[in-house]
Amino acid sequence: MLCGGSRVLQHLSDHNHHNSIGLGLGFCGAKIVQLSSFFLRPSQAMAKSHHFSHKLRQRMISSFGSHCRTSGEVPILHNCFSQREDDPELPVEGLSPVSGGIVALGKFDALHIGHRELTIQASRIGAPYLLSFVGMAEVLGWEPRAPIVAKCDRQRVLTSWASYCGDRAPEEYEIEFASVRHLTPRQFVEKLSKELRVCGVVAGENYRFGYKASGDASELVRLCEECGITACIINSVMDMKQGSAKRDSGDSKDRGQVSSTRVRQALAAGDMRYVSELLGRAHRLILRVRTQDMPSERMISVPRSSILNLPPGIGIYKACLLLVGDESSVPCTVVVDTSNIHVETEEVRLCNLDWSQEFRLVSVEFG
Repeated sequence: MLCGGSRVLQHLSDHNHHNSIGLGLGFCGAKIVQLSSFFLRPSQAMAKSHHFSHKLRQRMISSFGSHCRTSGEVPILHNCFSQREDDPELPVEGLSPVSGGIVALGKFDALHIGHRELTIQASRIGAPYLLSFVGMAEVLGWEPRAPIVAKCDRQRVLTSWASYCGDRAPEEYEIEFASVRHLTPRQFVEKLSKELRVCGVVAGENYRFGYKASGDASELVRLCEECGITACIINSVMDMKQGSAKRDSGDSKDRGQVSSTRVRQALAAGDMRYVSELLGRAHRLILRVRTQDMPSERMISVPRSSILNLPPGIGIYKACLLLVGDESSVPCTVVVDTSNIHVETEEVRLCNLDWSQEFRLVSVEFG
């Protein structure tokens, strides 16, 4: 069964929503670049925009969520500008979890605004998924490092994106990197089409894939077209702090796009306002706290080994919020030093909270 083939999809106005390099950082932008083996010159696009919009309304696919178009039907994207409410979501036995969906391709470490825009575009075509590769550090021999978003906190972030994605939160699907590392670009796309049975992909203009990153965005479009699935290539979301020293990430492939590298550097610098701009939300640090980690009734002090994701750089951070389970958020001050994370409140006695378990996961949001 084939999905609707790759088509040119280009926004004809600038009132839309606003990258990684390779398998990497963030994608998505305000416009979708041209996709197929034919292109419209700007003058042609202007002349044909009304006709295109009329034809699009006439020929929308009724659903992209649970099935694909056959090769004999006109391959055109399902309503890219709104999300249908009647997409079926019942799982079909024997199919992959992403079967019939639209997968965003990348390495979604930070879940930043570029990644969010990528899922927005996927949701305009069908059921959105993030296709993540796990185990890359081990396979490639990278030095282990803390994730920007704690694994136990990723679902919360994705759920918060539902309002951007037609009230449907994107789901994350993980593939072991070792299982795809040696695939050629064609083999990788065939895996998406034949094994995972996706109906389309969304990627950034700088996306590279296949063994030794030998495939680029244009090849992705060509191969998807040959395999009968939709491909959308998205302009990168650019860092709005252009011209400032904060743009210099030290990455030779950096062209000024929002990226996980920029988030890590902003965290290291302790610039939490900048971090929030890149993430589109406050950074949340998850702590694993035991009763012995409370030296006083208003303080928590945990070693770095008890934090589940990347903290900001050494310093004092005021106007933060402490969250313990379902309890209300509590204003707090956070002190980060070389060995520990200290959280101090002024109003609430932490010893009054439920500490019946051996440990609790406590969250701190940085203002």
